[in-house]
Amino acid sequence: MKVLRVICSMDPKSGGPCQGIRNSIPALQEKGVENEVLCFDAPDADYLGSDNFPIYTIGPAKGPYAYCPKLKKWLLDNMLRYDVVMIHGLWLYHSYGTYKIWMDYKKRNHKVPRLYVMPHGMLDPYFQKAKGRKIKAIRNWFFWKLIERHLVNESDGLLFTCEEELLLARKTFSPYKPKQELNIGYGILPPPEFKEEMTQNFSEKCEGWNRKPFFLFLSRIHEKKGVDMLVKVYLQLYRENPDIPQLVIAGPGLETPYGQHVKALTGGNNNILFPGMLSGETKWGAFYNCEVFVLPSHQENFGIAIVEAMACQKAVLITDKVNIWREIANGDGGLICSDTIEEIYDMLSKWLSLTNKEKENMNNSAGKLFFDFFGINEFAKKLLFFLG
Repeated sequence: MKVLRVICSMDPKSGGPCQGIRNSIPALQEKGVENEVLCFDAPDADYLGSDNFPIYTIGPAKGPYAYCPKLKKWLLDNMLRYDVVMIHGLWLYHSYGTYKIWMDYKKRNHKVPRLYVMPHGMLDPYFQKAKGRKIKAIRNWFFWKLIERHLVNESDGLLFTCEEELLLARKTFSPYKPKQELNIGYGILPPPEFKEEMTQNFSEKCEGWNRKPFFLFLSRIHEKKGVDMLVKVYLQLYRENPDIPQLVIAGPGLETPYGQHVKALTGGNNNILFPGMLSGETKWGAFYNCEVFVLPSHQENFGIAIVEAMACQKAVLITDKVNIWREIANGDGGLICSDTIEEIYDMLSKWLSLTNKEKENMNNSAGKLFFDFFGINEFAKKLLFFLG
């Protein structure tokens, strides 16, 4: 089987969807599934050359809709070489542009590849209701009526990362009548074994770390992630007990207006550290050395970093706006709360009140959850079953 993934960007800085592709392709290759990727990045993008599968870069794209004039010709020349086409993400030209070529071929009675769409949480009602997204919500409503509903309802099916995402997608737009709704999960690669070099690399990157376990936030520094609430809660807990673990806020986005706002909220507290984006052994050094992982998101489709933390046998403290919260709650792999300052405060306070044995048990449960629900091999088996 030959699969084409179509995504706007494969730049690692663009977030979880491209990392999900990178995680899944090696496991699928072992099962005889060949994967190639088409994206709108420039041919000289910095990240190119580090992946062991073909990435076709036909960008750069233009404008807020990410229009890429080369898409049509590339698909006309190549689409029929594939058995399956998977579109990753919605609302940009790569999704509807791919669907349109596929439908044109279909209308001319060509034997077309099966077309699946992986929304990656982009059908979550949060995006139509969130404060500050009114203009984008109106834009998406028009896009849905004119464009996106055809892709969603006429493709061969939608692929979801968890049951919660599947259920939430039904509540956002109408008419919503996909041919299939498939909960395929989202496989995560197991972490590399711990090496002392990981700790050293993290220490060099995270200036001010006291070499003790810490609260770890590792994601984009973005309003959706609730970082401002986390900082406010941490400062309150610090005032009550200055001996609490340090807080490490790692990820891209500190240079944005929101990132600068978050940094200003700290008031220069030296217990809150901003090492920037972490990758490779430095990232794993952060996971292995933290006490617990914290992600108080207002909306999170899956949260790869959450599962990576669990893979390192670290409990996770998350909100019920993270779509995999039910699996984590049922497996006792962490603590769950609503996305408010009051509830986040109670959640962190509860963690701090646990005994070492209780924390150890939760860490072990988190590790078991990873292997039972989120391992890459199980995901590959499920995806291959659905794709046939």
